[in-house]
Amino acid sequence: MSESQIRGRSVAAVAKDIAGGYMALNPLVLKRFEKEMYKALHQQLRKVQTEVRSESFPTHDMTGIRKRNTRLQRLHTALTILEHAAKEKRIPLL
Repeated sequence: MSESQIRGRSVAAVAKDIAGGYMALNPLVLKRFEKEMYKALHQQLRKVQTEVRSESFPTHDMTGIRKRNTRLQRLHTALTILEHAAKEKRIPLL
């Protein structure tokens, strides 16, 4: 079974790009997605979010804290947009 591709990249790579700020997820990008792509991207975004949260917290490093929180914020925003678009199209994600 071949892995799903978004703009020529794997879903896992796209989820990491979203967390890193290299790609933004918006309703226009989601317009061309199929049901399976919604589910796969949702699963990968959750996985990356768990990875970021499981990293050790940089207690005395202000830039590290800001970087971690920014990544979590990007992932949360992408998940919210994805879940809302899936709800509009009546696609069950879980």
